[in-house]
Amino acid sequence: MLISAIQKFTMIDFPEKIACIIFTAGCNFRCGYCHNPEFVLPERIKKIKKSFIPIEAAYNFLKKRKGLLDGVVISGGEPTVLYDLPEFIEGIKKMGFLVKLDTNGNNPSMLKQLIEKKLIDYVAMDVKTSEGHYKKLVGEKVKRAYIKESINIIKTSNIPYEFRSTIIKQVHTKKILKNMAHLVSGAKKYVLQEFRPGETLDPVYGEYTGFSRKEMEDIAKDIFIPIVENVSIRSQK
Repeated sequence: MLISAIQKFTMIDFPEKIACIIFTAGCNFRCGYCHNPEFVLPERIKKIKKSFIPIEAAYNFLKKRKGLLDGVVISGGEPTVLYDLPEFIEGIKKMGFLVKLDTNGNNPSMLKQLIEKKLIDYVAMDVKTSEGHYKKLVGEKVKRAYIKESINIIKTSNIPYEFRSTIIKQVHTKKILKNMAHLVSGAKKYVLQEFRPGETLDPVYGEYTGFSRKEMEDIAKDIFIPIVENVSIRSQK
């Protein structure tokens, strides 16, 4: 496991739970608007690898939080690129914590394994763009069939879930947003996330802008609510 950081406390990242966040390093996507390039780009990871947290140190941290936290959010980077993720989560579950996984959906076999082994209690999958625009936005390693498969796995699972999208004016046209909604048609929960400019993997995206609250409410009402059961808007931290 490549554990890059731990956020000790959150009340918003795991719905209705008090949790911490364990961040993993490494990702198979190259989203230009990513705010954590140091956990994504191999050359950046190499520079900070000595500061990564050993597994035992992470477990010791969690042991001290028994009774104080309900759950653990595992985020990235992209956690599912790490082969020992199931073993790591097993150790967390043995301590009695609930586990939420954040994923980009490009590894459906790992996702299916985690669900079938009852290792995760909540999953949040980022839907980056419409099916046809994925490669342009996230890079060559994406497999559109995997994205669709992961969506289906999540929708047919028996665990709580959400699909979520950070939407950007210069990226997400009305047509693309409609296609994104149809990609998850029938889903129980969809979250539209506010984009905030700043340091990004591709500096160009740092100059891009998010939609206003009113614009996001209109997008939710006109595009997503007719197709998805529950739609909400989330401001970024």
